[in-house]
Amino acid sequence: MAEEKWIFPGWNCKITGRIYIHMNELISLAERLEMIAFFAGYPVVFYVIYFFAKKTLQRPVFKNRAVYLFPLAYALIGTLYWGLQLRNWYPDYQIKNIVDNTHYVYSKIWALLAIIFWIPFFFKRPFLSVLHSLFFFFSLLYDIFSQLVFHNQDIYTLRNEMKVYTDSLLLNLFALVVISMVYLPIIYIKYKGKISRSS
Repeated sequence: MAEEKWIFPGWNCKITGRIYIHMNELISLAERLEMIAFFAGYPVVFYVIYFFAKKTLQRPVFKNRAVYLFPLAYALIGTLYWGLQLRNWYPDYQIKNIVDNTHYVYSKIWALLAIIFWIPFFFKRPFLSVLHSLFFFFSLLYDIFSQLVFHNQDIYTLRNEMKVYTDSLLLNLFALVVISMVYLPIIYIKYKGKISRSS
């Protein structure tokens, strides 16, 4: 009986260990997908919208100001990401606990820095928001390249990443629409005020 009791707990520990490793992999995948969902779609949204709206953005009423909509939208995305992380960390907000339970510590820190684009110094330099997001965009491209060339990436994981990337494009587009609805009327009202004062 003693031997049977010793064998069963050992077998049970192996099963528990496998489940623990599997859970770690799922949590790691979830963290990566979160960052792709929030930030990877921004460079494409930026360049596509800016390219097609370039003539509109060069009109006097919008010139040198409408381009700020992009980093402000990116800051909104960063704020939403902060909200998600605060919910994930609840109720233990101790730094040690957060670090111990984070798989991509430096990537997550980089992602959380997106909130700085609310600051005028940063949102007045739109190229900085693009540079910030390119880290996540190229991470996704690396996964795709690894699957196509080396088959290092699980095909199902890659499909999930592509679905999440589509969601990222829609999320960043939605954030841009929200910021535009708030910011463009302000620009227009200020422009009309300047014309009325000058006349």
